Amino acid sequence: MDLLRNIDFGTVAIQFVVLLFSLSLHEAAHGWMADRFGDYTARSLGRVTLNPIPHIDPVGTVLFPLLQFFTRLPLIGWAKPVPVNSALLRNPRKDQIYVSLAGPASNLFMALCWAVVAKLAWMFPSSYFAEPMLEMARIGININVVLMVLNLLPLPPLDGGRIAVSLLPHRPAYKLSLIEPYGMFILIFLAVTPVLGWLLSAPVVGVMKLISFIFGL
Repeated sequence: MDLLRNIDFGTVAIQFVVLLFSLSLHEAAHGWMADRFGDYTARSLGRVTLNPIPHIDPVGTVLFPLLQFFTRLPLIGWAKPVPVNSALLRNPRKDQIYVSLAGPASNLFMALCWAVVAKLAWMFPSSYFAEPMLEMARIGININVVLMVLNLLPLPPLDGGRIAVSLLPHRPAYKLSLIEPYGMFILIFLAVTPVLGWLLSAPVVGVMKLISFIFGL
């Protein structure tokens, strides 16, 4: 009970909503990019949408992130993966790189949008909305930068793993692809140890500092 009394449920609610829409945009971006390269699977299933409902995974989008918000473990969240049929892509090996990059790129885009919100809050500090805007922007930047860096780790089924599979020669690419069924278990194991924090901290801090420098925050 003491733990619950120390939790700011308003902040947790904001974090959850921001994460939900960040994950939704991430998956919709994959589907949109696949659609552009000839694979209409995601569009036909209604996954090229910012509506979070089709993207929600009960464990990855709801249970696991809420546990992490309360326990302060490194943030890991995922939505239902958008199905991509590589056989329908015009140039499967090359196009898969762009499809995979679209997710992290969407998180970078959202982080920059939240930086604009933060800048507006700084410009009008006397406004009634300045403080809540600044807090939401801080959360939005942090969550999206973490999601971007996390998804670029070269571990299938993360986007970085799929990019690595597309770029590597056939034999090492095949060996790396064999990890995919176990990749999420590996990631969860890393999250409950200090390892994931060590891997993410330097690039996350670097991107955050770059955004702060660009926007003068």
